[in-house]
Amino acid sequence: MNLIYPTGISTPLASFPLLRRAARCPVSYRAIMSSSLISDSEKQNKLVWIWTECKEVMIASVERGWNTFIFPSESRFRDLATEWSSIALIHPLFIEGSEISNMQNQVVARLCNVCSPEDLLFIQPHEQTNDLVINFKGEWQVIPAENLVAAFQGCKRTVLAVTTNSSEAQVFLEALEQGLGGVVLKVDDIGEVFALNSYFDQQNEVRNLLSLTRATVTRVQVVGMGDRVCIDLCSLMRPGEGLLVGSFARGLFLVHSECLESNYIASRPFRVNAGPVHAYVSVPGGKTCYLSELQAGKEVIVVDRNGKQRNAIVGRVKIESRPLILVEVKENMSNEMYSIFLQNAETVGLVCPCEDKSTKTVIPVTSLKVGDEVLVRVQGAARHTGIEIQEFIIER
Repeated sequence: MNLIYPTGISTPLASFPLLRRAARCPVSYRAIMSSSLISDSEKQNKLVWIWTECKEVMIASVERGWNTFIFPSESRFRDLATEWSSIALIHPLFIEGSEISNMQNQVVARLCNVCSPEDLLFIQPHEQTNDLVINFKGEWQVIPAENLVAAFQGCKRTVLAVTTNSSEAQVFLEALEQGLGGVVLKVDDIGEVFALNSYFDQQNEVRNLLSLTRATVTRVQVVGMGDRVCIDLCSLMRPGEGLLVGSFARGLFLVHSECLESNYIASRPFRVNAGPVHAYVSVPGGKTCYLSELQAGKEVIVVDRNGKQRNAIVGRVKIESRPLILVEVKENMSNEMYSIFLQNAETVGLVCPCEDKSTKTVIPVTSLKVGDEVLVRVQGAARHTGIEIQEFIIER
């Protein structure tokens, strides 16, 4: 059997291991995602169902493990489901009226159209055991979705929302932070499948701890003026958290936020005084970008001293001319040298290794001295447009 891919290349099914593996996935595949403020025990598996007539969308979805597909109940769509079932192991569901049934005509979910506030009143959490698919047809979507999240918390029924694009899906999956139980992606555009998959990849990325390494300060030198970048986030940071910044992508320093109280200036837990415009900063997807490239709406990675990471949206970037200080360190295990420029101010600091509760969290750059230990993130050196690549490179 041959498959026609979007590129027009005809490829035997047996030569596509991704599709074969995906075909063996459980029919109720769920994508793992998490929130920065939800504990591990509260992390949810999100259902993703696909509603499409496009074979390319079906193939791309199955390759990503999304193998539950919704079809209208007409005979031609049942024929389409049968045809696709000969290509991969999919789980077809059919809509007839308000009922969604499987191939054995067992009702597994109910479709509810929500056009007004009154429609929400008829959706009761403990009325039945079937899952719910909500089709928001009114102008309002966010608040109704939040109302459903609140109403169905602790309920065993899963609530999914019909969505026509990945951006809208994100709204439903993050409503009231916890989000609905899943989405039904109703598209014929393969790009929306890729975009939704990318969103889940970024959410899953934050579940992994970053490896941070001890490094010993070898040089602290006050230098001249430079254009430094203050990053104000749309999120609050806690003690021990900051951004990964450095002069070289191969070694990024954990620069602490301005969340700590002082006698001279109010706490600004949304801010990191990150360094000059040439420095790299870590962003989602294992990439870096220059501080000068950041702008409102972009995302960065917030990291704590234990390596726990989360994504945060940049709300504002301030570039101002300030006096700088150069910090050089030697990584304790490999003796590699790394450096960073920071504003020479008491509110700017680097995160220390975690010893015990009595250990201070941060050392201000104004107090930093040779022999102090700080945390760095060691990674590949060569970068092209922020993406790590394998090539010969010398950076000084």
